Amino acid sequence: MAFERLSILGVGLLGGSIGLALKSKSSHYHITGYGHRSETLAKAQEQGAIDQFSTDVTEAVRDADLAILCTPVGTFEDLLRRIGPALNPGTVVTDVGSTKRSICRAAERALPAGVHFVGSHPMAGSEQRGIEAARADLYRDALCITTPTGRTDPTAVRQVESFWQDLGMRITRLTPEDHDRLLADASHLPHALAAALVLLQSDQSLAVAGKGFLDTTRIAAGDAGLWRDIFQDNSDNLKDSIRRLRQHLERLETMLEPAKAKELLHWLNQAARKRHSRDGT
Repeated sequence: MAFERLSILGVGLLGGSIGLALKSKSSHYHITGYGHRSETLAKAQEQGAIDQFSTDVTEAVRDADLAILCTPVGTFEDLLRRIGPALNPGTVVTDVGSTKRSICRAAERALPAGVHFVGSHPMAGSEQRGIEAARADLYRDALCITTPTGRTDPTAVRQVESFWQDLGMRITRLTPEDHDRLLADASHLPHALAAALVLLQSDQSLAVAGKGFLDTTRIAAGDAGLWRDIFQDNSDNLKDSIRRLRQHLERLETMLEPAKAKELLHWLNQAARKRHSRDGT
C-alpha cells in the first residue's frame, strides 16, 4: 500500500523537503504539518510543502497513513507518547533522527498494538535550517539507513523503504546498535571536531582561514540544539570515538620530529588512500 495521507511532525529543512519532494512527484498526497509556530507552518503551506497544518500534534496525525518525526531527537519520546492514542491501527510511524537506539525503544513502549514503527535515518541535510532551506531534491541519490528490530513489522519495513526509494534514496539496513556505533564515528565525531576546530581559532587565525578550513568546519554552523540532543543521546559511542581520535592525535604528535618524517609520510598516505577509496578513485 502506498502512503497517501501523511503527517510531518516538524516542517523545517528535513520535513519541509519531504513535503516538497512528495508534491513534486504527485498531487495525490495529502500532507498535514505540525509545529509550534503557526507562522512557520503557514510559510510551509505557502511553499507547497504541506496542504494543511495544526499546532495540536494529536490533530495533526489523525487519519494519517504515515507519520514522520522530523523534530530534534530529544523530543521524540514525548511526541510518541502524545500521538500514540490518536493513531489508527495500521498506521506507520518513522523518523529522520540521527540516533536510533533510544527512538526504537521509546516507540516500542509508547505506540499501541497495530501501529508500526520503523526507524529511518536519511543521510541528507546541511548546516542550513528551517523551511526556507527546504528543497525537493534534498534526498535524491543520498543514503537512507533503516533500523528494524526483531519486533518490527516486515510489511511496514518494506513500505517505509519504498517510501524513501521513491524520493530517490538508496537503502541500507542496520541494527539500532550498529547504527549508533557507526554514526558516532562517521557523523557525530566529525561534527564535534568541526565545532572544536572553530573554537580553537583566535580572531586573527580565523581571519586568514582559507577554503580548506571553511570546507572542514562548514557543519559547525548547524543547529546547536539539534546536535546537543544527538551528542547526549549517543554519548557512550561518541566518548569511545573521541578516545580513539585522541590516540591518532597522540601518534601524530610523536611523528612531528624530523627523524619520523618517513613514518609521517606513510601515515598521511594511508589517510589519502582511505579517503580516495570512499569515492572509488
